Amino acid sequence: MNLAALQGSLELGIIYAIMALGVFVSFRTLNMPDLTVDGSFVLGAAVSAVLSAAGQPLAAIAVAFFVGGIAGCVTALLHTKLKVQPLISGILVMLALYSVNLRVMGNKSNVPLRNVATVYTIFKESPVEDYIKLITSIAILLIVLVLLFFFLKTRLGFVLRATGDNDQMVRALGVNTDFTKLLGLALSNGLVAMSGALIAQYQSFADIGMGVGMVVIGLASVIIGEVIFGVNTLLRKLIAVVLGSIFYRFVIAFAFDLGMPPTDLKLVSAIIVAIALSMPEVKERVYSLRKRLKARDVGKEGNPGA
Repeated sequence: MNLAALQGSLELGIIYAIMALGVFVSFRTLNMPDLTVDGSFVLGAAVSAVLSAAGQPLAAIAVAFFVGGIAGCVTALLHTKLKVQPLISGILVMLALYSVNLRVMGNKSNVPLRNVATVYTIFKESPVEDYIKLITSIAILLIVLVLLFFFLKTRLGFVLRATGDNDQMVRALGVNTDFTKLLGLALSNGLVAMSGALIAQYQSFADIGMGVGMVVIGLASVIIGEVIFGVNTLLRKLIAVVLGSIFYRFVIAFAFDLGMPPTDLKLVSAIIVAIALSMPEVKERVYSLRKRLKARDVGKEGNPGA
């Protein structure tokens, strides 16, 4: 694998890390499986493409976060007010967003951004032009990571985390858990849409099908990060999600380098997630096996004639 491919994988891993942080908020913090992700990712990309084409690439990122938050609010309201199951709520909003995204993109399945200014071309003529995409992506990710960390450390952030751990207990303490779920899903999908906005500007196009499997990629990043890098503290959890996203992109790039056809990408993604999900159980079984073997060896030493 050449240096350019490694740099490209690192850049994509950093951008997708923002989406993975959004999945972390819903999947781990709120303990809610949210399939809105596949639709809100494209929504952010569509908004970003339209506004970038109009000469507003920076505003596009902020607006993408806002409209992604609205999508998350709709999912939350379906669940909290109409008592629709979280999984079904996400599916319904995801389906609705397909039509919304087409409307945003002017009833086109693809919006190209050739010769259009983006956040990655603002400093194009600088001495670090070859690394401007990497530097810009890192800067945006660090801002998001710091803001998310300090938010989750606030009183409202603690309530949000407690709601995911035990919403009945939090409700018994007089907290409106419907609001915290609304806030959590809005934040989650806002981050996902922001990632989609950056991807659209990075790849210079937005496509109606680019969100397929995003929830799988997000889950893969979260779970891989947790398994490899640990989850002892909140900061470590967030950093693990980021590193998991980067590691996932490197695995995909390595698979492509070995000759994997692009059509098998989703299959490989599903396999990676399955392996990551099964790692805790595998570790537990290996630990139990070692414990039994150790106990047997101790028994033999205590009874040599056996």
